[in-house]
Amino acid sequence: QRDALSSPAAGDTVYNSTTGTIDFYNGSSWNSTSDTTFTFSLSWLVIAGGASGGASIANNVGGGGGGAGGYRSSYNNETSGGGNGAETAITITPSTNYAVTVGAGAAAVYASSNSYGVDGSDSSFSTITSDGGGGGGKVLQNGRDGGSGGGAGGYHTKVGGSPTINQGFAGGGATNSQLGTGGGGGAGAVGGNNSGSDGGSGGTGVASSITGSSVTRAGGGGGTGSSGGASGGTGGGGAGGAGSTAGTAGTANTGGGGGASNGNGGVAGTSGAGGSGVVILRYPNTYTITVAAGLTSTTATSGSDKITTITAGTGNVSWS
Repeated sequence: QRDALSSPAAGDTVYNSTTGTIDFYNGSSWNSTSDTTFTFSLSWLVIAGGASGGASIANNVGGGGGGAGGYRSSYNNETSGGGNGAETAITITPSTNYAVTVGAGAAAVYASSNSYGVDGSDSSFSTITSDGGGGGGKVLQNGRDGGSGGGAGGYHTKVGGSPTINQGFAGGGATNSQLGTGGGGGAGAVGGNNSGSDGGSGGTGVASSITGSSVTRAGGGGGTGSSGGASGGTGGGGAGGAGSTAGTAGTANTGGGGGASNGNGGVAGTSGAGGSGVVILRYPNTYTITVAAGLTSTTATSGSDKITTITAGTGNVSWS
């Protein structure tokens, strides 16, 4: 319609309803004088990388389960981590870059000496950052702080790590002179305390339907004990190992914490690695996303929306 105007004069202006800009005619061509005025609302789920469990070379005494990655969500009034409600959707301006980072899960720990679990890495989208999970405590030590806290190490009265407020829950504790260790905290519940020689289970995660079906993510890693490893939290938490058997890794792209391990007869154990995080974006299907080469992603359609799931990397996204 703009280009079909007959004999436009220099200085004529129009509102361009295709690009959302004010255009003017300079005597020979039409030119934009403003950035786009279009915006739209985007829902998001940002989960950080899970922590690895603690590991031990001490006889039948283990480390704590790894804490889940921090969990933040704005989608459809669903619960965020730590019992928080949904946060605010982000207003997106097309042709503008928004930074994304997907946090890696923490590496597994081999106990050449008694070792803390490693903290998970942060995930972020635009102004939203979720904190990596806290590593499982080593023998005789508290769990580490994080998005969800790591479980306490065994054989002393110790507590689980503290969570980031509104992102997750604390790790489970351990009791004096007992061999069981605490489970890692999950986005939806505190990690379990030990029960004598039994480790505490990982805290449960939180369910979201942002992709069109309900999926639970960010479960804590299980603790360990002389009588066996405890289960990981629902939502990708890894189970604790029994004896010198390795702990189970947290599930990739859930932010699940890794399971703890203990020594058996002085043979070192290996903890479970943390699960990597994820960033999920839901927006109207009238827009098309551009994802930088440094990010790994897939895009699907659900009704009138598109859902882009970013599973690894660092880079920018934009829409047109």
